[in-house]
Amino acid sequence: QVQLVESGGGLVQAGGSLRLSCAASGHSFSVLDMGWFRQAPGKEREFVAAINWGGVRTRYADSVKGRFTISRNNAENMLYLRMDSLKPEDTAVYYCGGTTDSRDLSQLAEYTYWGQGTQVTVSS
Repeated sequence: QVQLVESGGGLVQAGGSLRLSCAASGHSFSVLDMGWFRQAPGKEREFVAAINWGGVRTRYADSVKGRFTISRNNAENMLYLRMDSLKPEDTAVYYCGGTTDSRDLSQLAEYTYWGQGTQVTVSS
């Protein structure tokens, strides 16, 4: 079993930055492909960014490409999402997810483990 705990969300003005963190425990973090997803009110949970177990391969949603950066520290069992140039449409609850069996890092259904989420609100 894997436990994931997100932190770092908050209220920020448009154009600002935030860094989300996800702490993992209970499983060998270094073998997990990891991703960030988000869910806005009334919308489906959507893919944001993902990184493979070794940190070599990353994927981003088109809507965040060039603004968000995913990274991980396997020695510390941590996943990060650096978010720059934030827009009001980035407002959502952000979740980190983990999987040991991902063919496509962006597919929600492939993720087994989830955190409880952290709220990000971007004001205009």
